[in-house]
Amino acid sequence: MTTKTILVTGPELAPSASQYLANHGYTTVHTPPYADSDVIAKLLRETQAVGVISRMGRLDAATMDAGLPHLKVIAKHGVGVDNIDTAAAAERNIPVVVATGANAVSVAEHTISLLLSTVKRVVPLDKSLHEGRWEKPGFSGVELAGKSMGLFGMGAIAQATAKMAAGFAVKLYGFDPYAPDAVFEEYGVTRCNTIDELMLNSKILSLHCPLTDQTRAIINAENIAKMPVGSYIVNTARGGLIDEEALVAAIQSGHLAGAGLDTFAIEPPSADHPFLKEDAIVVTPHIGGVTTEGSTRVSEDAALGVVRIVEGQALPAHRIINRNLLADMAPFVSQGE
Repeated sequence: MTTKTILVTGPELAPSASQYLANHGYTTVHTPPYADSDVIAKLLRETQAVGVISRMGRLDAATMDAGLPHLKVIAKHGVGVDNIDTAAAAERNIPVVVATGANAVSVAEHTISLLLSTVKRVVPLDKSLHEGRWEKPGFSGVELAGKSMGLFGMGAIAQATAKMAAGFAVKLYGFDPYAPDAVFEEYGVTRCNTIDELMLNSKILSLHCPLTDQTRAIINAENIAKMPVGSYIVNTARGGLIDEEALVAAIQSGHLAGAGLDTFAIEPPSADHPFLKEDAIVVTPHIGGVTTEGSTRVSEDAALGVVRIVEGQALPAHRIINRNLLADMAPFVSQGE
């Protein structure tokens, strides 16, 4: 007998998403935050869950095997699937669905917040004033207008960021070999054909690409050195995109003037992480998309994805990550929505 249990790896879903699942007869079971694979596997076996909504913790091949034959779908609570072995899921005929664009505005707003906080030195100036220092004499700030801003990736979040950044009169450049020219044209972004070209044109570099074998540590010493002296890096994508030692070295040498980072290679970071020792680095705990509005849309999309796949209904093709790897996704793919 098929159960109607969904395992959520982490905190509660938005109330509207929980209500949607309940209305369709599903119950949810939650793991502790950042549970390891053994805990997730144990709960998959015990609950015989038909779906997983992945928030925290890794879903590898062994974990998925623990869920078989009941596990029918994995829905990411967001869009980054670096914590899910999508190839292993495809081999087991388990669709992996994402909430494409659901929190794009929230993450883009956070990107701009980190950009302004970093370039305008808001955090260290606030700290010094709280400590009784008035550091106006001798201070010289930086104006954003006219600066070049590079977008590494041109998906929904980058598009929303470009729309907001245009209001600061920055010159926008972008690199994304998978995005059509029409996207660049729509948002007034000059297309770069190589990573080198993007780096050379990025006084401000904003990261919006997925973490893959090809992009891991792509922001390394070699590529950072191609950026103009006194540049800034903002990352609201994945921490693993950055060689963290190289970033700190570039900050300390003065080649980079600052960085605004919402993500780390390992989360949560250790208490002695080098980023936490640099005043020129502004950090937040991977909360760019964690707004009431954005989280609600993501939860609703994840819940909808699980129910549709389990019940044999169609989802838009762009929401199914591993559709090209699966033997037969035809019943689940639509072109609308």
